[in-house]
Amino acid sequence: MKTPKVNPYFALIVGVIAVSTSAILVKLSSADSGVIAFYRLFFTVVMMLPFFLVKNVREVRAITLGDWVKSIIAGIFLAFHFILWFESLNLTSVASSTVLVTLQPLFAFIGAFLIFKESFSAKAILSGVIAVIGSFIISWGDFAINGKALLGDFIALAACALVTGYLLIGQNIRKRLSLMTYTFIVYAISSIVLFLYILMKKEPFYHLHTQDWIYFILLAIFPTLLGHTIFNWCIKWISTATISMAILFEPIGAAILAYYIFNEKIVITQVIGGIIIIVSVVFFVLDGKSPKRKVNH
Repeated sequence: MKTPKVNPYFALIVGVIAVSTSAILVKLSSADSGVIAFYRLFFTVVMMLPFFLVKNVREVRAITLGDWVKSIIAGIFLAFHFILWFESLNLTSVASSTVLVTLQPLFAFIGAFLIFKESFSAKAILSGVIAVIGSFIISWGDFAINGKALLGDFIALAACALVTGYLLIGQNIRKRLSLMTYTFIVYAISSIVLFLYILMKKEPFYHLHTQDWIYFILLAIFPTLLGHTIFNWCIKWISTATISMAILFEPIGAAILAYYIFNEKIVITQVIGGIIIIVSVVFFVLDGKSPKRKVNH
């Protein structure tokens, strides 16, 4: 495998900063969850289309049936991840929803072990556990103990499981497909799934406020093109578990933005939890930039 021109860990940092804007932009929009998710990916596909047609159309012919099936599943996972997460933001706070959505190590460690036979050192596992604890500390003072918020929390956790599955599938396919081809196909599939979803739900998707269209485009540019697309590029060089660990930084960025935009207060638990997450992620990466794999002799 060739050495990447850009340090994948630097790219990962840029991606995390970009996705931190996602919850804020969704919260600002007045459209339904399915409509926001659809336009986020639809505008992303439109922006990618010229580059895809120029350089990557031929690669599509070489895609195997197995990779098509996996890409379709990944697209479905991504579509419903967005639907569930955006819906959770209507039921609970930005901090709580974002924290639960980024608890991916809980699923990534198990998935990577079962699917890719990856093994992790005791230090790496401990770092993951500590990072998850840090995430709970961030949200501790923000969890509202009532039925509506609790439902939002469970929905956010389900969204977390779906995006982890999406990343695990991508880790396998990206070893054979270029970034542009894989990303374009998955985003296009997700857009189709989301369009069918909003038609089925009869959610209004054209008589919208002017500012909503601006938020859709910003969602396409920042958290999607500069966020998820970078993660898809990183998957070729960095394991899903490592990416999931880094994404735990997202609640920190989202909490800071929510403070300035929605006047959500940053409490001491969020500060303490943020420090714990940063330290644990640093230890995880230093322990080994990629998890060891079991080798069958």
